Amino acid sequence: MITLNGLLDLSSNALAADQEAINISANNTANANTPGYTRELPVWQEQDFVSLSGQSSGDGVAVVGAASQRDRVLEQSIQQQTQAQQQTNTILTELNQIQGIFNDTSTATGASSTGIGASLNNFFSSLSSLEANPADGPTRQGVLEAAQNLAQSFNAASSQLQQQTGSLNQQVGAAVGQVNSLLSNIAMLNNQIKAADPNSDAGVLEDQRQQDINQLSQYIGLNQITTEDNGITLTTANGAVLVSGGQSYALSTVNSAGNIDVVGSLDGTSQDVTSGLTGGQMGGILQARDTDIPQVQTQIDTLAYDIGTQVNSVNSGGLDANGNAGGNIFHLPTSSTGAAAGISVAITDQNLIAAAGAGEGVSGNTNATALADLQSSTIVSGSTPADYYSAFLTQLGTMVSNASTQNNAQQGTLTRLTSQRNSLSGVTLDEEASNLAQYERSYQASSKLFTIVDTLMASALNLGVETTVS
Repeated sequence: MITLNGLLDLSSNALAADQEAINISANNTANANTPGYTRELPVWQEQDFVSLSGQSSGDGVAVVGAASQRDRVLEQSIQQQTQAQQQTNTILTELNQIQGIFNDTSTATGASSTGIGASLNNFFSSLSSLEANPADGPTRQGVLEAAQNLAQSFNAASSQLQQQTGSLNQQVGAAVGQVNSLLSNIAMLNNQIKAADPNSDAGVLEDQRQQDINQLSQYIGLNQITTEDNGITLTTANGAVLVSGGQSYALSTVNSAGNIDVVGSLDGTSQDVTSGLTGGQMGGILQARDTDIPQVQTQIDTLAYDIGTQVNSVNSGGLDANGNAGGNIFHLPTSSTGAAAGISVAITDQNLIAAAGAGEGVSGNTNATALADLQSSTIVSGSTPADYYSAFLTQLGTMVSNASTQNNAQQGTLTRLTSQRNSLSGVTLDEEASNLAQYERSYQASSKLFTIVDTLMASALNLGVETTVS
């Protein structure tokens, strides 16, 4: 049978446990809006039984700590989905900018207000007009101006692609700076967690570390490994070490062929790890810079080079207004590489346009017809100029659409995973209010028991004369 002393201990333990539970719930409520905070629940533990003179009695309950409500598998799933979503979101942003370059309504400083498509149509329309009226001075001047507009449209598109590449290079440098700051914080938290609580959940310290890892996932793709002493090792997708225990390995940048590349610690040495970086904003930046923009640039270079080469070839086969053999209308590089940036009009005199064919007078139009017929000839990689450019725009639109669809799907998955995490780890004020009410009622009951036992003990000690002891 439990004694008065046993009851006093039991009620005292219950009061302490209820008070600790109230403190934990109050702390949850206070941190309801703290980013990255993980809800904690009291860990209740039944006290050992006490045996005295063959009689056993319980010693109540104790709160032995607070358990953070986290799911490490779910957290890593959120990190991986964040990395994928941020990469496609960055790619989608860059592809939309690329697509905007080729809208015919776009303008560029110092260039024609029409895009490549409109300039192509205008150029071949001017050649058709020349075919109908080869000796007319204004018509010849119209061909020259249309050629200049076409060259400027190619120049402007190429320039804007180069500007976008430059912007992406700046973003690489900025992202590396953010990554290094987070890596340093995570390594520091690894040390603090090891010192404070190496064998179990470290509470707020783990919240801070997880928050930093989540932010890091927005910038770069990660592999995460849990190590001894409650530590975490982080590497890039291609194995470059970012954090190992309390040591962080900062990334650096290097100028390589005009681009900003990333150097990291791989196999114990500093190596260029750019090609292996995937995930996060960095992965999207690098894909846009190193894959998408060069692909677009190659296609418009091909278009500019093939059109310019064929126009030059046909013009060289005719006679100009002075009765001389025609020459090149466009300046071009020796290959298609850089053709969109390098194309320019080679002549300033309208009379150098060769409209007449061999054996015709200067008013002949045989060569003008040949020039106009280039519009419907398969002179650009087996397609007509218009069909090639149309296919290019369709392909670009498909890339944008696919990236948008993928990003929307990834965002949906990320939202679902985040909701699952929040339902487990987030603070719900209604639930905390209910818990506080429960703990307070329990505290009041324990307090009542403590008061009764205290009164009984005072009465027993004073042989029933309760007024002697208050």
